[in-house]
Amino acid sequence: MNSIIQQISINAIPIILAIVLHEIAHGWVAYRLGDPTAKQMGRLTLNPIAHIDIVGTVILPLVLILTGSGFVFAYAKPVPVNFSNLRRPKEDMVWVAGAGPLTNILIAGVSAIIFRLIFYINPELVGYIVDPYRLFSRGGLEVSIMVPIALMLLASVRLNILLAVINLIPIPPADGGRILVGLLPYRQAIAYSKIEPIGMFLLFFLLFFDPLKIFSHIIWPIIGTMIKLFLWW
Repeated sequence: MNSIIQQISINAIPIILAIVLHEIAHGWVAYRLGDPTAKQMGRLTLNPIAHIDIVGTVILPLVLILTGSGFVFAYAKPVPVNFSNLRRPKEDMVWVAGAGPLTNILIAGVSAIIFRLIFYINPELVGYIVDPYRLFSRGGLEVSIMVPIALMLLASVRLNILLAVINLIPIPPADGGRILVGLLPYRQAIAYSKIEPIGMFLLFFLLFFDPLKIFSHIIWPIIGTMIKLFLWW
């Protein structure tokens, strides 16, 4: 039980920041490119209540943590974007869609830098990251403050890279799918965009069942390599 509570405590803030800033990035870029929909609907706000999806933000990550799945994934309510309001709808779709994953990559980078700085200042904290339960027996005040922060930063790196990579899978309505639609010639883009109504179900099917071994052979190795590169481990 203590382990589950610890996992929830460590992951809660990184999850909320990752998905809220991801969605704000979509809405802000759309606003800059001519579509005020997200702004008018109050979605360009850091208030997480405006972005939380009860299933994707609360239930899904809780289930993944409680079942010990080995990874935590979450999503927020999509920011509404009226692509017809954009100055160049097809081309600007690429920038709007790409803003979310790029934001997650930037968050992961900043989190990784701060994470490494913590251990540069106090190398002794490394042992507590490997074995957090030492906090309860031998950790002083500094350790009891810095180690949870370091664990949150570590979770932030992992979660944001996971979100960025999975969102870049080229299946609409994932961001990668919208990017691909924006890059394809018009006729092919129209045809490919028609899979969007079933795209989310297809993406989750691949994510949790992986029948084609795409995740085990391609996606997870990419995510693991990126995490190591960001953390310099």
